[in-house]
Amino acid sequence: MPDYAYPLLLGLLGLVLGSFIATIAMRWPQGRSALHGRSACDSCDKALRAHELVPLLSYVLQRGRCRACGGAIHPGHPGTELAGLVVGVAAGLVAPGPEGVAGAIFGWLLLALAALDLAAFWLPNLLTATLALTGIVDGFLFPPNWLDRIAGGVIGYCLLELARFTYRLIRKRQGLGGGDARMFAGIGIWLGASMLAPILLAASLIGLAFAAAARISGREMSMTSRLPLGTLLAIAAFPAWLYGVAI
Repeated sequence: MPDYAYPLLLGLLGLVLGSFIATIAMRWPQGRSALHGRSACDSCDKALRAHELVPLLSYVLQRGRCRACGGAIHPGHPGTELAGLVVGVAAGLVAPGPEGVAGAIFGWLLLALAALDLAAFWLPNLLTATLALTGIVDGFLFPPNWLDRIAGGVIGYCLLELARFTYRLIRKRQGLGGGDARMFAGIGIWLGASMLAPILLAASLIGLAFAAAARISGREMSMTSRLPLGTLLAIAAFPAWLYGVAI
């Protein structure tokens, strides 16, 4: 397959998966299956027809509103679809071939975790385990420094578990969820221990920028306000993969 086909095909696949991920992020935390039942309007619950489910295009043509009731379509739908597209195209451009496909899978798993954490502060064990297992498979397909990967998984998990334990000991309440540590371990298996510090620093800076933007816009954040660490880690981790492959 020619190199130019990879970003094109992965981008199209990313659009479809982005639509599915958006549905998962809205249904799964509510205990609803994303695999059963027809897609429906968030406002009036009218079942959507095929031409109303085309990723991004339907949103643009409908001007972000349901044709039946005029209710606004949740911006998470086009936002996640666009993110899935960007992940696929970026992976295909920096690594046209099997490695780019693997990187896109990494990015889409991160996108699913980011969307769920943003929507419900939830990082399901099924997805964090899948992230770790695909990282192991990636290691067999593209031989890495296994010591760095193993260390990445162990250090990533222990680092955030230690932070969680220390915060709970000092503040007498939960500060981090167990899913954050498991997700960081999966990222460590994919990218290696050497990338953990830059990713954690970038995630922290993104979180600070978000808090600053909220303050500037007039939305005060208290000391007990929560930020989805998994979402921040995902935003930092995929560019780190791109950088690692590109250099």
